[in-house]
Amino acid sequence: MEILRTVAELRAWSRTQRNAGRTVGLVPTMGALHAGHASLIRAAANGCDAVAVSVFVNPTQFGPNEDFARYPRTFDADCALAEGEGAEVVFAPSVEDLYPGGAAAFVEVEGLSSRLDGASRPGHFRGVATVVAKLLIAAEPDRAYFGQKDAAQVAVLRRMATDLLLPVEIVVCPIVREGDGLALSSRNIYLSAEERAWALVLSRAVRLVESLVAGGERRGDVLLEAARGLFAGVPEVRVDYIELADWGTLLPVEVAGPGTLFAVAAWVGATRLIDNFIIGPQVLAQEERDIEGYSRQPQTGDESRRWESEAAWPA
Repeated sequence: MEILRTVAELRAWSRTQRNAGRTVGLVPTMGALHAGHASLIRAAANGCDAVAVSVFVNPTQFGPNEDFARYPRTFDADCALAEGEGAEVVFAPSVEDLYPGGAAAFVEVEGLSSRLDGASRPGHFRGVATVVAKLLIAAEPDRAYFGQKDAAQVAVLRRMATDLLLPVEIVVCPIVREGDGLALSSRNIYLSAEERAWALVLSRAVRLVESLVAGGERRGDVLLEAARGLFAGVPEVRVDYIELADWGTLLPVEVAGPGTLFAVAAWVGATRLIDNFIIGPQVLAQEERDIEGYSRQPQTGDESRRWESEAAWPA
């Protein structure tokens, strides 16, 4: 496996693959890879001929009082995991390579970027959209792989890719959980044993709402009140938001239906965690309404979701 450090190296690698008739998959990460990331890399290896994993802790998506400085950095272990799951290259650029001196251009998806996580983390989605746009332009992949745990981020990136006419298929893979239900996150390492026990209220809320929906409940106020009741029993956990929203727009909905996102974010000690699930077996059944020019292509055998552009990268 190769380690590439510059945009020029990554682009040259990608074009070599594509000129040889191979499809290219990109898995953007901030490192500190875990089993959730491994599932994305496996999906990319199964769906593409050549896979690149980016490892870059992006400074522009962190607020001034957030955890950029202490975000876990485990590069050697990341490379070993990526190689073991089928990646051919790891792209590990410097900040200077992705943000050259004097860089003043940013990508902001208006509306979506101020909802859910964007409301409590101003500027976060602008940083995410900017760095992912840079990575897509650098790697020119056929497909890019993201986890459903970051559902709001996925909504922003789909809109960004569509509006910028980026010729990439967005593949969204299911949440991977610990045995006790806690959604895998690189930030779980921050939790003490006591905090980790408290943190299970997030996945319990997801399971509760999911069971209510499975039983036929569709009223948003009932679903949200049930989830809030669980959090009320764990006062050590501070809720950021508990929302029922349209996954395409991230706007609140009053009645749940196929494609509705139930999402929760909360502080456990000094650590902010998120979790969610998408209501209905056919996710975003109306995505054609939201994103013209894209078509959903469910991946056989799992619950991955795909949105494919009709454009093409230059040869």
